[in-house]
Amino acid sequence: MTTMTMNLTAYILIALVLFLFSAIKILREYERGVIFLLGKFYKVKGPGVIIVIPGLQKMVKVSLRTVVMDVPPQDIITKDNVTVKVNAVVYFRVLDPRKAIIEVEDSSTPLRKSARPHCAVYWVKASSTICWPIARTSTSTCRK
Repeated sequence: MTTMTMNLTAYILIALVLFLFSAIKILREYERGVIFLLGKFYKVKGPGVIIVIPGLQKMVKVSLRTVVMDVPPQDIITKDNVTVKVNAVVYFRVLDPRKAIIEVEDSSTPLRKSARPHCAVYWVKASSTICWPIARTSTSTCRK
């Protein structure tokens, strides 16, 4: 073998190793990867070691953990004309990674905007209660 073919073989091996390192992705237990093949949805993979073909496939990571979001305080008036300051916390999590990536651009902004009116409505219905909005079911749970 000549030195030129040995150099070519070494370059090909180095390129192959770099390609394999860029193709292997590791997802944690609480993550899923939404895979797009040439820009079109292909499948949801994870957790563990997955292979994403660079140039053809693209992966978007989605966390399935529960997210805690603070709702800014607001003043409301109950049925008995008492002004009450409401503080709320929204808990939400992704149940379907495919829908979370394809159908919603940013999931936290709509939840933040819809949590305040829902909590106020339930406060007016059940005065002198504590309200916990639950974004997953798009309803609020109010307890005395």
